[in-house]
Amino acid sequence: MRPGKLPPELLARLLARLPVSDPRVIVGPRVGEDAAVIELGDRLLVAKADPVTFATDLIGWYTVNVNANDIAAMGAEPRWFMATALLPETLEEHEVAAIFDQVAEACRRLGVSAVGGHTEVTVGLTRPIMVGCMLGEVAREDLVTSGGARPGDVVILAGPIAIEGTALLAREAADRLRARGMTAEAIARARDLLFEPGISVVPMARAALRVGGITALHDPTEGGLATGLTELALASQVGLEVEAEAIPVLQLTREVCAALGLDPLGLIASGALLIAARAEAAGAVVEAIRATCRAGVPFDFAQGRPTLAVAPIGRILPREEGLWLLTERGRQPLPRFERDEVARFFGEEHL
Repeated sequence: MRPGKLPPELLARLLARLPVSDPRVIVGPRVGEDAAVIELGDRLLVAKADPVTFATDLIGWYTVNVNANDIAAMGAEPRWFMATALLPETLEEHEVAAIFDQVAEACRRLGVSAVGGHTEVTVGLTRPIMVGCMLGEVAREDLVTSGGARPGDVVILAGPIAIEGTALLAREAADRLRARGMTAEAIARARDLLFEPGISVVPMARAALRVGGITALHDPTEGGLATGLTELALASQVGLEVEAEAIPVLQLTREVCAALGLDPLGLIASGALLIAARAEAAGAVVEAIRATCRAGVPFDFAQGRPTLAVAPIGRILPREEGLWLLTERGRQPLPRFERDEVARFFGEEHL
């Protein structure tokens, strides 16, 4: 099989085989849901496990943040972090220490406690692999899933798409980008997107939830925004349409994707948050995020205009109407990516 996520139809069939016999499991293994939810008295435990396999630079930082994002996308607060780190034999002691320092700093910034895990040097690896497990908690009445969107809701995107993918490629494929004409200064700025604006969606989720009127949240990651939209639609059993021109894309992302022949819509998208909100609440949600989070900052001027990284981008439709992307060429089916554009790029690099 090719690198990347399993096709959703195959994944759904496989997940259906898994036993869920405990009645306290509120959200179990489902396509499109960001985390599991388990009832524990007056609070709900929210649990997520997610690996980082492509990044070698700052892998500890990535792992904490991508797992915290999925907890926040359930309306919960990330609290406790564990990780399994599989390390190649070639890694030096100071490099292992750097990974631990990255985990520690990311946890401190989020107010998360690192509570354990497992670390080993593994035969046959060419790069480190890290699997994170984040636990969070939420009051029952505050739980939000990917499955609550309904026709008539507004689809909001908070954060420009493909921040993680852009930063990862700038860090792992800098030589190729230079060879394709990107300047050293542009590559350095793309690398720093990991920190500014950053890949955490926790503050944006908090701001949206304070307003209310949220029917669904989803953290688009591997497979990019297009896959995230598809997953939200599958979880909620709805259709949707989004406007291509409304989607916030940083100029650096456009440059990196153009240089490497990649599509931003299919590029790993940690740093963006999909929100479905009731129509009457959508404006207040957008303004709250703009007022309190980095998504309100016009951080570049793509195509001669500022990019405000939170915007309504579409609407939820009845399921039978399907999934659509509105472009200058008209209404087209929402693109489908069998694997993330980063996976495709690195796969082709090693052919």
